[in-house]
Amino acid sequence: MTTDVIVVGAGPTGLMLACELALAGVATRIVERRDRAQPDSRALTLHPRSIELLDLRGIAPRFLALGRPMPGWHFAGLNTRLDFSALDSRHPYTLFLAQARTEALLEERARELGVEILRGHTVAGMRQDPAGVEVDVCGPGGEATMTAAYVVGCDGARSVVRTAAGIEFPGTDETLTGILGDFESVDAADPALRRAQAHGVLVAPVEDGVTRLVLIDPARMRVPSREPVTLEEFRASLTGLCGSDGGIGRPRWMSRFGNATRLAARYRSGRVLLAGDAAHIHFPAGGQGLNTGLQDAVNLGWKLAAAVHGWAPPGLLDTYDAERRPVGRAVTENTEIQTLLAELPLVEQYAGPAGALRTLLDELLTMRDVNRHLADRVSALHTAYPTGPDTGALAGRRMPDIALTAAGSHATRVYELLHDGRFVLLDLIPSDAEPTTAPAARAERVRAVVVTSQGRHAELSGVTEVLIRPDGHIAWAGRSTDPQQRRTERIRALAAWAGVQGESRDSA
Repeated sequence: MTTDVIVVGAGPTGLMLACELALAGVATRIVERRDRAQPDSRALTLHPRSIELLDLRGIAPRFLALGRPMPGWHFAGLNTRLDFSALDSRHPYTLFLAQARTEALLEERARELGVEILRGHTVAGMRQDPAGVEVDVCGPGGEATMTAAYVVGCDGARSVVRTAAGIEFPGTDETLTGILGDFESVDAADPALRRAQAHGVLVAPVEDGVTRLVLIDPARMRVPSREPVTLEEFRASLTGLCGSDGGIGRPRWMSRFGNATRLAARYRSGRVLLAGDAAHIHFPAGGQGLNTGLQDAVNLGWKLAAAVHGWAPPGLLDTYDAERRPVGRAVTENTEIQTLLAELPLVEQYAGPAGALRTLLDELLTMRDVNRHLADRVSALHTAYPTGPDTGALAGRRMPDIALTAAGSHATRVYELLHDGRFVLLDLIPSDAEPTTAPAARAERVRAVVVTSQGRHAELSGVTEVLIRPDGHIAWAGRSTDPQQRRTERIRALAAWAGVQGESRDSA
């Protein structure tokens, strides 16, 4: 059984990656150990950058139709909320949507694109050589060996792929645990629950009358995460913290989670790559885990497709590790800070100073710039990738979704131009100047668009031309009005990122 890419794991990261690969014409097979889709809500949030990525591919409406937008979010459970509504995005909110629904929508999209999904199959072994990877798989029909050009481990914290590839997973073991549960009946009018946040309890409506409760009980915060949570324990912890159990009824799902924090030593080993929880784990502070995995997938997908199709410029696939591993490190550090801010007030000898620190941070979050800084980080809108020389000051940053009108076309916006996963080359200079030319021989990779009018955006002031990567980040932004210099810079950028040599006068 041979395919281009085997993705191990059908969680949100694996499904999103499979969609990206299939969109780029890569034959993709998902191998998943579970025999059915994830039924539990688990993660609840899609943050602004993740919704933007879904918008880039034209599927955001499917998620927006089922989720509930929330303009504010939290940092370490502080009383002053992060204001997502002030962010520079068409989607300045967190979308409350159960992970089970997110996975179902992504699986629907993957199947539309022709992805093969094998459930009830476990990976028993893996070997790679310069020509490809062999994967031993055990399934309902017995054992089989599959071959692929590349394998991506999206199989979680205990990743079999990561272990088989010999990639180290350094970090710290858990020292703290909390509990969460989704309950079908909760007395929302209970005064104790209304004051719950002051006791470190998160109360959030999920869907269909279900409410999620998340808490860290000082009396139980050293219980190992492998120990199951009981309803009696949950009620006792709530009562101890708030004076009431909030009338919680039958749980749909309960879990204990810990603060083990690890980051893969590298995201690539030859023809094997890692994404999502297989590459990074941390305390679920701020709901960043699922979102970071989705963003890994969109960064990796087009680069891996380029390698499969044979047009990847030298070093392109290595930029996945170079760009995403620092993001993983930043997220793990961010969540460790939030964990300390949640834990220390619960430790008797630190309770006073830690409480004062939280009060100070609450005050700082009322300052617009401070609030915006942390909101940008948690939402991932601040993410900018390192770039090489001659790419322009904006290179590596996410492209804003500005409104524009293309020559001979109707009004549109940037993200609508990226639905098919190609590069987009925007000519932003006045229509009476020399127009951008497109590499016609590689039109399947690059769409060139001459813009006759555009929405205003401060970052783009003075920019004459922009090459946008398939993941919505800027590969090159030119400011020269000299036609020859623009052409030289453009040719260099197209070669470095899209593997396109030269250009013609034909439009893509």
